[in-house]
Amino acid sequence: MARFNFEITSDAAMGGENRADSLCEMGLAYATGRGRPVDLVAAHKWLNIAAIKGSDRAAGLRADLAATMSKTDLAAALRAAREWMTVH
Repeated sequence: MARFNFEITSDAAMGGENRADSLCEMGLAYATGRGRPVDLVAAHKWLNIAAIKGSDRAAGLRADLAATMSKTDLAAALRAAREWMTVH
């Protein structure tokens, strides 16, 4: 499982050609619990970053996910995405 995380995170951070798609897949993995516990805050974070990087699919999924989240969790996800974007 850690290898999956590393490959996606590494590709996304290093500017791989499928950057937005990799970030979207990371968000989906957290949203569905594929290979990890479900974490909607992390899912929204990765989908938000993917949407910023140009993924229309991630933008739609992010909107759907946001509709199910509490305001507190949504704020935490937005903060986490902002922090990640600042570093990367």
